Amino acid sequence: MFRIQTLNKISPLGLDLFPKDKYEVAGDISNPDAILVRSAEMGDTEIPSSVIAIARAGAGYNNIPVQRCSDSGIVVFNTPGANANAVKELTLASLLLSSRNIVGGINWAASVADNADVAELVEKEKSKFTGPEIKGKTLGVVGLGAIGVMVANDAISLGMDVIGYDPYISVDAAWNLSREVKRADTLESLLAKSDYITLHLPLGDTTKGLLDCEKLKLIKKDARIINFSRNALVKDKDIVEALESGKISAYVTDFPTQELLACKKVIAIPHLGASTPEAEDNCAIMAVKQIMECLESGSIRNSVNFPRCKLEPSTPYRLIVINKNIPNMVGQITTNLANANINIQDLINHHRDDYGYNIIDTEHKIPSPVLDQIRNVNGIIKVRLIER
Repeated sequence: MFRIQTLNKISPLGLDLFPKDKYEVAGDISNPDAILVRSAEMGDTEIPSSVIAIARAGAGYNNIPVQRCSDSGIVVFNTPGANANAVKELTLASLLLSSRNIVGGINWAASVADNADVAELVEKEKSKFTGPEIKGKTLGVVGLGAIGVMVANDAISLGMDVIGYDPYISVDAAWNLSREVKRADTLESLLAKSDYITLHLPLGDTTKGLLDCEKLKLIKKDARIINFSRNALVKDKDIVEALESGKISAYVTDFPTQELLACKKVIAIPHLGASTPEAEDNCAIMAVKQIMECLESGSIRNSVNFPRCKLEPSTPYRLIVINKNIPNMVGQITTNLANANINIQDLINHHRDDYGYNIIDTEHKIPSPVLDQIRNVNGIIKVRLIER
């Protein structure tokens, strides 16, 4: 029986995928085999040694201590693309919100609700909320993952010229991207050409503070910026100064802060990018499937800290070994098996950055002393035997 702990409310469409005869799922489970989480902060949480995997039902994973998990051999998953359509739709809406001053107009209309001459006032004041159309304007999409590609393609359909920048674009994303999207060789060239800029990239050491005062100087006057990725991609102080100086016209963000809310040119949305029932269902379903696949077969897909690794089962016994990515690891593992007369039927080894991941199928059960010998090899992080 596998034990799954939930740290947030997870869609029943996902949880119902767990077979009840093989899985126990609850929020207060001790020593779980896996953890399902959405937004709960795990940075200071003590993670039990029993945990094999953590799945984040969403794309971002800044609330999970990934490095600590990697060092403990815990596979961390996210669900890229599961909420892509939800974020895409709100991004497209934000193009119009930032351009047509819709929010300002709605707020003004609400303020004159008690005036008997509303119709006359509307005709007199409507010019204050004039804004340009998006058709024929240039949209710069920074980050061409699942969401960025969808935004770029739909913006083309809306009649916009689209420039994309992503030096690490995947093959799958490239296949799905419209041919009409122009490629920017540098972020700086995209910023200089775009009337609208939308961010769709993960937060990391190289992207934190990506849009700062220096980058904002390169942006076209009156440009609009949209951020549905992570707040820290943009420096709040610098964006407010650019807004107040008139350098840029609007900033739409899904991550309000006190400093941003104090600026009238900021359109602050309360983190609604993926807040649709469809997105929550899709994320939960993907997260649960990834957890089940990892626990039952050791296979990995959409891990943020270990390599994609999948091997079709061919024997009753499967050995999973996670190790540091240093020389002769596979040799030492297989030597221990050979010394115990354990024949390897199939084997796959992949590595990612500092870590290696091995799936080894054997016809015979590996005795506990042999497993301990492998665990004691310098550089081995975790060893697990799966019996089917």
